[in-house]
Amino acid sequence: MSEAHSHPYHLVDPSPWPLFGAVAGGVLATGMVLFMHDVTAWLLPVGVAMVLVTMFAWWSQVIQESKHGHHTGIVQIGLRYGMLLFIASEVMFFAAFFWAYFDASLFPDEAKQFLRVEATGGVWPPVSIETFAPFSLPFLNTLILLLSGCTVTWAHHALRENDRRGLVQGLALTVVLGIMFSAFQAYEYGHAAFGFRDNIYSSTFYMATGFHGFHVLVGTLFLLVCLIRAVRGDFTPQKHIGFEAAAWYWHFVDVVWLFLFICVYWWGAGTPAAH
Repeated sequence: MSEAHSHPYHLVDPSPWPLFGAVAGGVLATGMVLFMHDVTAWLLPVGVAMVLVTMFAWWSQVIQESKHGHHTGIVQIGLRYGMLLFIASEVMFFAAFFWAYFDASLFPDEAKQFLRVEATGGVWPPVSIETFAPFSLPFLNTLILLLSGCTVTWAHHALRENDRRGLVQGLALTVVLGIMFSAFQAYEYGHAAFGFRDNIYSSTFYMATGFHGFHVLVGTLFLLVCLIRAVRGDFTPQKHIGFEAAAWYWHFVDVVWLFLFICVYWWGAGTPAAH
């Protein structure tokens, strides 16, 4: 396309993946609704598989476009804006979960919410809840995530200095730390004294920390792909928008966890009902 070289923008070739991705998202959403209502379980994994295929194929296409020189300076700015807007949308998700948590925790004995008072006993945490000790496993996971923020920053600075060895080492350590966090969180969930459906505390706890845990898994996979690409030599000090997006996402995950640790694990367990 000769016209593609007359301006700094990238006119993408026709692709089936936007349409396929929209169908995959619809199948996934429908499968989740049916699964949660105990109607059928088979549609959910089909939706997940379709979304994974879309992600792999579409992003592979984007990587090839970058290798062919289509990601000019203007295009990179657009990709950065897109990533920032995506992270902003994720902030809204967590804002809703924190809103639900604080609405219940700050007003546990509100007279208008008589069903809440009946379920919680008018105190927070509810009388039936045995919370986690904040400075045990949750604090260890906090240190792990903070350290991972340092290692991914080390990798970023190494890349900008054209230090490929430091880039690979920093990314590898970050991926290992992400896996460690997920493993410890799974252990924590396996030893929790309350289930998801017990009351409003357990529901908000699992929604907020579980959604964050999902983000850690996604971020770990994101950084693992960046590690593979770094080993292949795809990134340069001038062009590394894929790694930059992964680093921004990982720092966002770190910051959200700090709020979760302080508000849910520490402040939320600061009553005699906690151990």
